[in-house]
Amino acid sequence: MNVTIRKIGNSEGIIIPKEVLSRLGLKAGDSLEISEANGEWTIRAADSDFTRQIQHAERFMDKYKTALKKLAE
Repeated sequence: MNVTIRKIGNSEGIIIPKEVLSRLGLKAGDSLEISEANGEWTIRAADSDFTRQIQHAERFMDKYKTALKKLAE
C-alpha cells in the first residue's frame, strides 16, 4: 500500500486509511511504535502496558530527581 507524506500544521505525516485502522483495531489517539532495520520500516501498535510503565517511571524520576542524582554520585 502506498501513502503520501503530507504537511500537517508545522509537521509532516501520513494518513492511514480507515480500513487499515479498522483491520488493526486502531483509532485516533492510539500510540504507534515505528522501528527501522536494514532499510525497512515497521509500524505497529505500541504496547500499552509498557507505555503505562514508562509513564509511571518518568513521573517517579521527575518527583525524586534530586535523590536520584545524589545516589548516582
